[in-house]
Amino acid sequence: FPSNFSWTAVGLALLLHWITGGLGITLGFHRMVTHRSFKTPKWLEYFLVFCGTLACEGGVCDWVGLHRIHHLHSDNEQDPHDSHRGFWWSHMGWMLHNLPIRSEVPRYTKDIADDPVYKFLQANFIPIQFAFGILLFLVGGWSFVVWGIFFRIVAVFHCTWLVNSATHKFGYRTYDAGDSSTNCWWVAVLTYGEGWHNNHHAFQYSARHGLEWWEIDTTWMMIQLLQAFGLATNVKLATK
Repeated sequence: FPSNFSWTAVGLALLLHWITGGLGITLGFHRMVTHRSFKTPKWLEYFLVFCGTLACEGGVCDWVGLHRIHHLHSDNEQDPHDSHRGFWWSHMGWMLHNLPIRSEVPRYTKDIADDPVYKFLQANFIPIQFAFGILLFLVGGWSFVVWGIFFRIVAVFHCTWLVNSATHKFGYRTYDAGDSSTNCWWVAVLTYGEGWHNNHHAFQYSARHGLEWWEIDTTWMMIQLLQAFGLATNVKLATK
């Protein structure tokens, strides 16, 4: 990294962490598509899903399907990242295996699988990343590629994975959600509010995960901003 270091490149990595991990994965893939916590105009929906695709965490249909399966079978043997199999497994070990449950994904993604934009992004998330890398190289050289692609992807990966691992091990439980999910403040900081995982498992449909005033949920703040401009409708909230 030293030869490719620049504060501009670091700033780019942080910005792209928010765009791909915050807008894309947390707001788009997770709360909007997987749980249908709110609706947006189609152009904005596609933009958020594109941002999530840039996170390079797999195709959107695979991501959504596996997460829906996780909620249906949380912490049992059919959960792709069952926390009872250990921290390493739930963090990233499960991704190194061809789990039989993956074949069930089409059953859980019928609402998006035939959409031409989703189909394109599902099939081309790797080429899109290469094209984005070329664009960054043309704009800022190798420092932009190293920090804006490689460092940023790894950082977003681990932030996402911490929701699967750390928030089933560390923190506190407000609700009996039928699994080992916890609320973990430092994961919430790293993931724009996803660390309030026990709240989320108790109210999966809720657009707001931080249910107490001190449970800061910046993704919920983004949804409120979209709502203020008429860009988020049918916003679902917990009935605690």
